[in-house]
Amino acid sequence: MKYHITTYGCQMNLHESEKIAGILNACGYDEECGEEEADIIVFNTCCIRENAENHAFGNIGALKKLKKRKPSLLIAMGGCMAQEAGKAEYIKRKFPFVATKKTVVSLKEERETVEDGITPVRKSYPNAWVNITYGCNNFCTYCIVPYVRGREKSRAPEEILKEVEGLVQAGYKEITLLGQNVNSYSGNGMRFPELLDKVASIGGNFRVAFMTSHPKDFSEELVAVMKKHPKICRRLHLPAQAGSDRILSLMNRRYTREKYLNEIALLRREIPDCEVTTDLIVGFPTETEEEFGETLTLVREAGFSSAFTFVYSPRTGTKAAEMEGQIPEDVSKSRIMRLVECVNRQTREKSARCVGQTLEILVEDYDEKKGFYLGRDSYGRMGYFKSNRDRVGEFVKLKITKANGVSLFGEEQ
Repeated sequence: MKYHITTYGCQMNLHESEKIAGILNACGYDEECGEEEADIIVFNTCCIRENAENHAFGNIGALKKLKKRKPSLLIAMGGCMAQEAGKAEYIKRKFPFVATKKTVVSLKEERETVEDGITPVRKSYPNAWVNITYGCNNFCTYCIVPYVRGREKSRAPEEILKEVEGLVQAGYKEITLLGQNVNSYSGNGMRFPELLDKVASIGGNFRVAFMTSHPKDFSEELVAVMKKHPKICRRLHLPAQAGSDRILSLMNRRYTREKYLNEIALLRREIPDCEVTTDLIVGFPTETEEEFGETLTLVREAGFSSAFTFVYSPRTGTKAAEMEGQIPEDVSKSRIMRLVECVNRQTREKSARCVGQTLEILVEDYDEKKGFYLGRDSYGRMGYFKSNRDRVGEFVKLKITKANGVSLFGEEQ
């Protein structure tokens, strides 16, 4: 019996797809394949933005003909969209060929216990993801996650440390700790800086990364642990979302522009070479042109190395979707184009400064079409090089000879 999994969304969903594969293996499905050969097709969905939902619906609808040819084919849907209010009923009406069970068992409340007993089928070597929290307590007004993922729960630290130790022993070279807000971790009374310290103290040649950090919970203790351990990647993903205090307040982010920039200043004072990436939203309800301009200036002041940029997408059930002053689509499109150019210009400038430097990258993959090995350094920068032998899973010193946008090209040292 064969299966196929299609994943949408963030790293947490990618890791959960590895767990879904583990469940299927335990049920006797032992090989992943293409949709045409599959006996079960699983869509692990995302509902953070409307286009993610539309993409999933389009791909599910395209399977109608395949289901007709193969009546025994099982098509299943999981992830955020499956937990969104009313979506399961909508799927049943619009896509009746998607199989449903008479008895539905929800694992939402028992997530930690269930998932700690699953052996994921990891396909991300030499990288591995490890959940430390599930759910979210923040209730940002634009975000559907707390409603579909539930309230925040932290895994026991001993389970996390056991999992990381096993991954290091298995040869994984970069471990990323995952949570909607890792900074609010509180497993058995242990806070995130202490957990990170213990993870980074595990013996072995590997790197540690984490995401996502919420600025309202950022701390000096976290920076001190990052500074203490060379194993911890010199990059921090710290979503700002907007540069205007009024918009941040409407988003319920619970920090100000000044607080955010003070955190960046603290980080750069203690770890001068640390790179910061972020998330930014344009077109939030009532956002003025002047307030959008504050987001543009934040990009420069914070010195982001890159950013995930989004047009605000109303999500039914969130407070922001009910706000007056929704921004016209043409205005939002204009703003996102200007923001992307601002971010890309800064990224290109930072990349150009890498030429002539020697970076240590962790080789992640081989691009057969282009003939390059590729991987990232501790700062998150992507490097490409040629080699006459397999280097995947190795740390390689790379002398950078050319920068092409966000991509760096070099020669192995």
